[in-house]
Amino acid sequence: MGRVGQPTHFGWVQWPDVTLSPHPALHPVFETLGYGVGYLLYRRARGRSGDALGDDQRWLVIAAGAVGALVGSRVLGILEQVPVTQIPWALLIAPGGGKTIVGGLLGGWIGVELVKRVRGIPSRTGDLFAVPLCVGIAVGRVGCFLAGMADGTYGTATALPWGVDFGDGIPRHPTQLYEIAFLAVVGWVLWRWGKRPPAPGILFRAFLAAYLGWRLGIDFLKPQPHVAGMDVIQWACVAGLIALGVSELAAKPSEAACP
Repeated sequence: MGRVGQPTHFGWVQWPDVTLSPHPALHPVFETLGYGVGYLLYRRARGRSGDALGDDQRWLVIAAGAVGALVGSRVLGILEQVPVTQIPWALLIAPGGGKTIVGGLLGGWIGVELVKRVRGIPSRTGDLFAVPLCVGIAVGRVGCFLAGMADGTYGTATALPWGVDFGDGIPRHPTQLYEIAFLAVVGWVLWRWGKRPPAPGILFRAFLAAYLGWRLGIDFLKPQPHVAGMDVIQWACVAGLIALGVSELAAKPSEAACP
């Protein structure tokens, strides 16, 4: 993966400097692996817990989420760079290009809610995806870490002993590893919570709120261009958290009216 350089003194401890040997080609490998592992975990969860939706409705919801995630990921990935450069919107349909998990999650959520409204599906449908999303994103982040500077998910420079040189000679926060650890904790909490099934939709919304809150904070450690003090992804997280809160408040009266 990399090499260990001269030790860094931190208090009474000597920590070795870690330099990563970037492997950008591994990024799509781990991204694909994340999709596969996440889908397998979803199938396992559905087999164990059952599903309020029939197969036709479930596949419709999955398709809507996938299309929404693709569009949202690309749109927000492009908007992220608008503060520093003019980016043609033709990149939306070009292979490769910028993508972002936050955009994928928000776009997928919007796509699912739109299809549910059109098809008259009243039930909340995301709980089966909460833990699989934690695992799938964590697996994909391994590829982000191994890709080095090419991926653009590294952190700002740091003097902390666990800083990683991603190839530019500067020790940086390994924000990808921070996120893997965060997702492991959230996934475990949701898995334990799911053993005592809460109200429908709570697991997914708890995951989405936790991840958006995480990205709102951790992105302060990423060297992305800012608009009014935050980057575009952080502003998208704020919008997503507000939308979650509003939708939850709007759902309370209708749920209370149900017999």
